[in-house]
Amino acid sequence: MTVRKKATKTKKASRNPEIVIPDKLYFRIGEVASLCRLPAYVLRFWETEFPQLKPVKSSTGQRMYRKRDVESVVRIKKLLYEDGFTIAGARVQLRDEIKSERSQTALPFPVNPTPNVALVRHELQQILHILSVRH
Repeated sequence: MTVRKKATKTKKASRNPEIVIPDKLYFRIGEVASLCRLPAYVLRFWETEFPQLKPVKSSTGQRMYRKRDVESVVRIKKLLYEDGFTIAGARVQLRDEIKSERSQTALPFPVNPTPNVALVRHELQQILHILSVRH
């Protein structure tokens, strides 16, 4: 019986083709729901559970998902449905991934920026002197 469940699960996962997100600025909730093959109420529920998922609302109050929101939905769906995470576990996983991305993309600050500033100041003073001599 266990083998049968695993086979069904594997078959189900292989039927899910890669989701291709169109190159648009905003998506309505219905578009995201059909694109990700999820009911709209699941997306609304996930908004309450995952702080990363924050679609903006239009002047008429309709949810407008940005491309990164749709990417988050796809990631959340994978964590929950394919990887077997609980909602709390998926929330922690996403938070850790975001922390990891931020630490990798951060630019290092120069250790001792003062000499560079002094050099720039000196060069600017020289330029100012050259310009003032011309008048």
